Amino acid sequence: MTPATTQQRIIQDFKAYLQQVGYSRGMVDNLPRQVAEFLSYHPVQSLPSLKKEHIQQFYEHLQTRPNRRKEGTLSERMISHFLYALRLFFAWLEDIGQIKGNPISGMRFKRPQTNTRQPLSPSAIHELFQACQNLQETAMLHLFYSCGLRRSEAVGLNSRDIHFKQQLLYVRRGKGAKRRVVPMTEKVSQTLECYYLEERSNSLYVHEPAAFMLNQKGRRMQGNSYNRMLKTIIGRTQVNLQTSLHHLRHSIATHLLQAGVSVLHVRDFLGHRHLESTKVYAKVHPEHIRKL
Repeated sequence: MTPATTQQRIIQDFKAYLQQVGYSRGMVDNLPRQVAEFLSYHPVQSLPSLKKEHIQQFYEHLQTRPNRRKEGTLSERMISHFLYALRLFFAWLEDIGQIKGNPISGMRFKRPQTNTRQPLSPSAIHELFQACQNLQETAMLHLFYSCGLRRSEAVGLNSRDIHFKQQLLYVRRGKGAKRRVVPMTEKVSQTLECYYLEERSNSLYVHEPAAFMLNQKGRRMQGNSYNRMLKTIIGRTQVNLQTSLHHLRHSIATHLLQAGVSVLHVRDFLGHRHLESTKVYAKVHPEHIRKL
């Protein structure tokens, strides 16, 4: 078997592993692709021959590697994604006995700059909800703001994941294959149920019945469609046109902390693995968090 064939098989096995443990579709596609780029940059005869210097050289290469989607080089955050893929990959190789030592373990890299995304004010959030013209638009805002979902989590949401009477929403495949349960207020639960029973059930086409949110063609709502819907709502308001779906998630995190909710509860609500992520995520003064 040639080295190229061996590389292709190990990438396929890594992808199968990610699917098995529950990573999102986007992660299952992107992480193996990033690892494959690393292996192509360092075509070695065997996996155990990969050393820290190979990783360091690839990391330095990423600093000047052209961005294939737009002008310029890779952003710090994209480089961080490559490193995340390599950490997962080498940890998996070690677990299955392909390597005896993890070469990336203990290596330190520059962290991406702190997110400068600013949350919306409660009045701006209220303005967005007031501008909604149908149940689907209101339900969409509730998914991203009231429930704090990531875009991939909203895309993957199925009808069976929402328990209206219990007022609970289940995220089956969160970031890093992390699952969580999101509590909903009675108003949020009722709005989502109304959308499901009325607008969604009255759709002319239902080609993907498992999906909770459907587009005009009766198929699962994708990220770009969610983005367009938000932009349409924003166009009816005075809210900043640069506001994104992720702004809504940042906003609910900040508003919960400002309302006195424990930072530990906010961490679990958002599905963060580490408390530091939540502290960086929400725009609340550190002294406020310490008091909470």
